[in-house]
Amino acid sequence: MASNRINRINEEIQKELSALLRTVKDPRIQDTMISITRVETTSDLRYTKVYVSFLQEEKVKEAMAGLKSAGGYLRRQLGSNLKLRYSPEIVWSVDDSITYGAKMLKLINSLEVNKDEDSDES
Repeated sequence: MASNRINRINEEIQKELSALLRTVKDPRIQDTMISITRVETTSDLRYTKVYVSFLQEEKVKEAMAGLKSAGGYLRRQLGSNLKLRYSPEIVWSVDDSITYGAKMLKLINSLEVNKDEDSDES
C-alpha cells in the first residue's frame, strides 16, 4: 500500500516539476528542451531523484548546471504546491533513453531502406 502512495507522489512530482521548469528564468534551462522521464522518491519523502532527458546533447552540461542552480527554487515551489510534510531534496540525473531510442529508430529505418533497395535490384 505504501508503494502505491509513493507512485502517486512520484507522478505528482513529475507533473509539478514539468510545469515549474517553464517558470525558471535561467537561460541555460529556457534555451533547452528538457523532458522529465521518471521520478523516484525515497519512502521517507526526503529525497527525490529526477531523471531528465535533453533534445540537444551539446547543452546537457549547461542545462544540468542550470537545474542544480534552480534546485532550491524548484524545491520550495514543489513543497508549497504539493503540500507535503517534507519538501524532498531534488537530485538530478541524466537519462539518455530518448537519445538511445532515436538512435535505434534511425538504425531500423536505415535497415528498411537498405532492404527496399535490395528488393528493387532483384
